[in-house]
Amino acid sequence: MNKFQDVRQHLLQHQYQWVVTGAAGFIGSHLVEALLGLGQRVTGLDNFATGHRRNLDGVREFVGPAAWNNFSFTEGDICDPATCAAVLQGADFVLHQAALGSVPRSVADPARSNATNVTGFLNMLIAARDAGVRRFVYAASSSTYGDHPALPKTEDVIGKPLSPYAVTKYVNELYAGVFASTYGTQSIGLRYFNVFGPRQDPHGAYAAVIPQWVAALIGNRPVKINGDGETSRDFCYVDNVVQANLLAALAGDEAANQVYNVALNERTSLNQLYAMLRELLAPRFPHVAAHRPEHGEFRPGDVRHSQADISKAAALLGYAPAWRIRDGLERALDWYAGHLEQV
Repeated sequence: MNKFQDVRQHLLQHQYQWVVTGAAGFIGSHLVEALLGLGQRVTGLDNFATGHRRNLDGVREFVGPAAWNNFSFTEGDICDPATCAAVLQGADFVLHQAALGSVPRSVADPARSNATNVTGFLNMLIAARDAGVRRFVYAASSSTYGDHPALPKTEDVIGKPLSPYAVTKYVNELYAGVFASTYGTQSIGLRYFNVFGPRQDPHGAYAAVIPQWVAALIGNRPVKINGDGETSRDFCYVDNVVQANLLAALAGDEAANQVYNVALNERTSLNQLYAMLRELLAPRFPHVAAHRPEHGEFRPGDVRHSQADISKAAALLGYAPAWRIRDGLERALDWYAGHLEQV
């Protein structure tokens, strides 16, 4: 039995109180779903700035009424300290996913990104400290590696940030470290690398590349690749992220107050990604076979290549990603084919 199976078995036998911020978002709703499926009590917090009620509706439909009775929801903003304090009363574990993501969004409006990602994060840390939670697990970001060229990325070597978003996520790590040394809180940061999967929103100016391209291909609309298409990313299916969060929450004290990469230790170029999506969609949508992408300018603030060393997460958390990119894409595409008109 691997470490994640051990954790799942433990949760099936012990019920805790969890708080998931950004609960109506893409990753947050998957965490809610997994925890409810394991018999846990969950409080969700979201202000619907980027999350959607339909994501929680999907969770309710999937887990059924008995598990859903263990879920409570607060519509509120992490920028309000009183809301954070109220939601965290009685919590054992916090999975903090609430943030304004997207490099371009932060370039367009750095003040708003800072308010949510830094001030909101600090509010949550203070509330977690005051509530005496056991472990505060938060969504960090691979953007923290900035302009450092080495591959794969290792947690202890970073460069200069390339966007306001990257600054905010690095500040999260600094605050978490200071709270550990000053107040004795326990936290773990998970540096996500290009997460994808069902419920990821394909719409809006700041949509992630995979759902955006899938929607465009199915709808026979243009797909724009920034630059020459050789920019590469370490794409990570959302179920791997769920695994990492649950492992981090229940890991031993020796794993606490550190950051970990969450990815596959693989690189996929944008050109390779486009070809893979077209290949997987063509049998179901024949027009996709003749589709060709358009190329535009490189996007400001983007790093050229990204690939994670996941050996630290494997050693200290027991992280063992079960989903490779193609397997994850097949599952995500099944969901998009059935739900795209609803989102």
